[in-house]
Amino acid sequence: MPEALPRGARLGVDVGKARIGLAGSDPDGLVATPVETVPRVLAVPTDDDGAPAVTADVARIAAEVDDRLAAVVYVGLPRHLSGHEGAATADARAFADRLAARVAPVPVRLVDERMTTVTAHAQLRSAGRKTAKHRPVIDQAAAVIILQHALEAERAAGDRVGELVERAWHHDQ
Repeated sequence: MPEALPRGARLGVDVGKARIGLAGSDPDGLVATPVETVPRVLAVPTDDDGAPAVTADVARIAAEVDDRLAAVVYVGLPRHLSGHEGAATADARAFADRLAARVAPVPVRLVDERMTTVTAHAQLRSAGRKTAKHRPVIDQAAAVIILQHALEAERAAGDRVGELVERAWHHDQ
C-alpha cells in the first residue's frame, strides 16, 4: 500500500479575468467545498527590485493558506480543448507565479481545468439555480471542481499532482 500523503488542507483556485474562486478541503483531502470569490486585481505594480508587488487578491489567498495551514494550493490551468495553451493559460501561470512567491514554502501546483466552468454552470442549473444568479458563485463552483479533481488524482497517484510552480521571485529575501 502506498505511503499516505501528509495531512493538510488543500486549496483550489480558479483564476478568472474579474474574479477568483476559492475552494478548500478538509485536512485529509477528502472533500472540496466552496470558500469565497475574491475580486481579481489586474494591474500588478512592481517593487523596487522589479518583482511583481503582492496584490490584494494574492494577499487574500495567502491569508487563507495561512488560516487553513494548507499543505498545497492547486491552481487551475485553462488549456484549449486541444491541449494547447493560450492567453488565459499564460495569465493563470503568471498569477500562480505571484502566488507561489507569496505562500512559499507551501507548494503551488497547476492542474488541468478544461471544462470546469462549463461543468460548474451545468451543476448549478441542475441544482435549480437560475443562470443570472450563477455569477456570484460560479467561480467558487469551478474552484471546487478543480480541487475535487486534484484530490481524486492525488488518491489515485498516491502523491501530489500537477505541475509544480517554480518561484520566479522571492519576496521573503
